[in-house]
Amino acid sequence: MLVEEAADIASRVGAVGEEVIRWRRHLHRHPELSFQEKETARFVFETLREFDGLEVSRPTATGVLARLKGAFPGPVLALRADMDALPIQEESSLEFTSRVPGVMHACGHDGHTAILLGTARVLAGLRDRLHGEVRFVFQHAEEVYPGGARELVAAGVMEGVDRVVGLHLWSPLPVGRIEVTPGPVLAAPDEFRITVRGRGGHAAQPQETVDPILAAAQVVVNLQQIVSRLVDPRQPVVVSVTRFHAGTAHNIIPETAELNGTVRTFKPEIQGRVSSLMERIVRGVTQAHGATYDFRYQPGYRPVVNDPGVTAEVREILVEAFGEAAVVAGVPDMGGEDFSAYQEAAPGTFFMVGAGDGTGKAYPHHHPRFTINEESLPVGVKAFVHIALRMLAG
Repeated sequence: MLVEEAADIASRVGAVGEEVIRWRRHLHRHPELSFQEKETARFVFETLREFDGLEVSRPTATGVLARLKGAFPGPVLALRADMDALPIQEESSLEFTSRVPGVMHACGHDGHTAILLGTARVLAGLRDRLHGEVRFVFQHAEEVYPGGARELVAAGVMEGVDRVVGLHLWSPLPVGRIEVTPGPVLAAPDEFRITVRGRGGHAAQPQETVDPILAAAQVVVNLQQIVSRLVDPRQPVVVSVTRFHAGTAHNIIPETAELNGTVRTFKPEIQGRVSSLMERIVRGVTQAHGATYDFRYQPGYRPVVNDPGVTAEVREILVEAFGEAAVVAGVPDMGGEDFSAYQEAAPGTFFMVGAGDGTGKAYPHHHPRFTINEESLPVGVKAFVHIALRMLAG
């Protein structure tokens, strides 16, 4: 890319910087949960309609699609951002903290949406350089299975798309760094629910009961054998029990105990083996205690696996735009993402944009005090703009 062209892009990205921050802060103040993003979608839709040359539509109730057709024919590139928030009470001291009790943007989706809006504004002014079409996909419900990506794909947003690219602001990574990782990036996030059924009674007479709490506690402990002893240690697996609910009073042994949690894997064969091993353990433990059980296992999104060709191309583009030192290879993370639904429809890649302060003390994603360094926003816009211009250069 010529020095003059790079300088022009930097100038255009800089010109929308204040708007991108303003959009992000508006979205942060007004978060909405998955499948409830009515006002968020309305805001995005109306903002996009202010840009020249975009065809804006609502393919789903809370999803938004904008299409920018270049001056010349060519391939179709999809860029995606997610818009939903989380059921968390914000505890930050930001001046633009959430105004919605119990709901906050604790994963950076407000930043993703603002970045894609900024990208659309910049590229709308560069239509004469585009050989093909850019589709800006503003997705609802990334956080809750079955996810909004599947709905948008079913609604046709990926029809005719040749490549798809997404990004995620990442607080463990300092601003200025970008992780581009070939192959597996994010795991399949499955959910399980276990109900252990015993026989309740007086806590002073445990011999007359079948204690479901004791049995369920043994289930929790024994499930950890799956990772430590029953699966090849070279295969990344997580089994986490995240909820344990039982009982109503200090002197009553209850009838049931309920467990809830998640399993993370990368390979379908490992996923199937883990679910079978889990039920075998639950069956054996409950039988030993004279209890019964219900076991429900819900497979989640497919793992995000980056296409080698698209990933290599994106890395080359970002190195050219930001420098060799700024672009690094990451390692697979056990988090989950429904970006995989787009990758089933077209080859694509998903990369991480540093949004931390470089101290390593940033609050993690999904924390009540989570925030992003807003200096990451123009980095995201610049990355998307360079990717679109290079991939649709003709």
